[in-house]
Amino acid sequence: QVQLVESGGGLVQPGGSLRLSCAASGSIVSIHAMGWYRQAPGKQREPVAVLTSGGTTNYADSVKGRFTISRDNAKNTVYLQMNRLKPEDTAVYYCNADRIVTAAGIVSNYWGQGTQVTVSS
Repeated sequence: QVQLVESGGGLVQPGGSLRLSCAASGSIVSIHAMGWYRQAPGKQREPVAVLTSGGTTNYADSVKGRFTISRDNAKNTVYLQMNRLKPEDTAVYYCNADRIVTAAGIVSNYWGQGTQVTVSS
């Protein structure tokens, strides 16, 4: 079984920075894609940034130039460095891992429990 545990959320003033972390655990051999999604109150969950094991990144237009996704494959951990935060970045941020090769086979689309990010003065 695979588990994703996020950390690093909190309250920050506009223009500030936060770094989110998400560690995957279990009998993991490799993970194809790890990413971050967010859901603001009253809105649908949306992708923020995704990074594949091959190094391909995709960012939402709204965060390009401000957020940076990175991962440590040896630790099965993905990070999201968020700079120049805006009030509209306020949301619950969820970690996602897809196409996970485990000792028991390939599993897909696992989610973390979410971490709250609030940008407010």
